[in-house]
Amino acid sequence: MRLEDALFNWLQIKIVAEARRDDQAAEETQRFFEEILREDHTLTEFEATEDETMVHIHYVVDGKRKRLMFDKESAGQLLEDINSNPKYNNE
Repeated sequence: MRLEDALFNWLQIKIVAEARRDDQAAEETQRFFEEILREDHTLTEFEATEDETMVHIHYVVDGKRKRLMFDKESAGQLLEDINSNPKYNNE
């Protein structure tokens, strides 16, 4: 899996896990992608921040600080899809 794909997948599931605190599957999936980032891509740090339109992922690989940006709407699409599907909602 390419680094950019792993970071995007991590970001999407992080957004889901934060919005759905009782969703154990989302939490486990977030940990899975964090493991991929650490073990397969040797990232030592990674975090997400956002502004009005973009989500910025700041990460450290090989001792170098880097940043990757994703459109905020794209990053939140998985949560939107989950929330719009009655199968995944307890209401």
